[in-house]
Amino acid sequence: MSVAFASTGDLEEKKVTFSQLAPGAYAYTAEGDPNTGIIVGDDGVMVIDAQATPAMAEDVIAKVRTVTDKPIKYVVLTHYHAVRVLGASAYGAEQIIASRDTYDTIVERGQQDYESELGRFPRLFRGAASIPGLTWPTLVFEGSMTLFMGKTRVDIMQLGRGHTKGDTVVWLPEQKVLYAGDLVEFGATPYTGDAYLEDWPQTLYRLAALGPHRLVPGRGEALMTPELCGKALQETRDFVTALFQNVKQARARGASLKEAFAETRKALEPRFGGWVIFEHCLPFDVSRAYDEAGGLRDPQIWTAERDRQMWASLQG
Repeated sequence: MSVAFASTGDLEEKKVTFSQLAPGAYAYTAEGDPNTGIIVGDDGVMVIDAQATPAMAEDVIAKVRTVTDKPIKYVVLTHYHAVRVLGASAYGAEQIIASRDTYDTIVERGQQDYESELGRFPRLFRGAASIPGLTWPTLVFEGSMTLFMGKTRVDIMQLGRGHTKGDTVVWLPEQKVLYAGDLVEFGATPYTGDAYLEDWPQTLYRLAALGPHRLVPGRGEALMTPELCGKALQETRDFVTALFQNVKQARARGASLKEAFAETRKALEPRFGGWVIFEHCLPFDVSRAYDEAGGLRDPQIWTAERDRQMWASLQG
């Protein structure tokens, strides 16, 4: 039996939750769809990850307007993936902030990623005609930067590679609230098609060292206790580690990519198979793990054509 390509069969709308994590800190979540973070400072609003289209961003704006009428001054991109960034124009922000590595990745593969993800996630690109083109950062940092929204301190940091080369987290040190992007998932399968799998676990240890009391993952519900934050960090680390170890062992034995996929799926499904987008992510995840295990340090560029060819070769 053939498996529907990526998330093309996932057409059911999700229930949106808009929750407060701490004074001025909010999360926009939707049952495993990509999350957006919101920080309301003294003088304006920051949005963390913009949604896939300006049309979809309008719903985030509507939720923001239920708690403040302050202008949306900043959009932060935790990484470059289209489902996170292409809605940015809707906010009319003064600055779009990203790491230098994220900027460089948009230059290198932003258009291919746009076309690739549009084919994988039709439901998440509602109103795709409203996208004006690639989202380009207007303020780029290296390592870290601190921004004061009035009295609210916001630390924007690269703590290591993982989900992508440019992964960025947003940290409210006084409230101990962490917006982790797709470095951390909760009840949702990490997508590792553009990942640095050897680096990712150590990056998660650095996030854990911050000691978050509240955490907004890339997908999954907002986490409201230190214990749940720790659980999400550990489970993400467990998945990434198990994925890479299984694929690396298979490749070392001379297994083909298709054989490594079958073996890894069998190993991971009992624990992780019930997570959101498991069937979607795993072929891309194993493909990247197989490349990295073979010494390919940087991820290959995914194109709409490569997506389909890979899927057919592994799921056929």
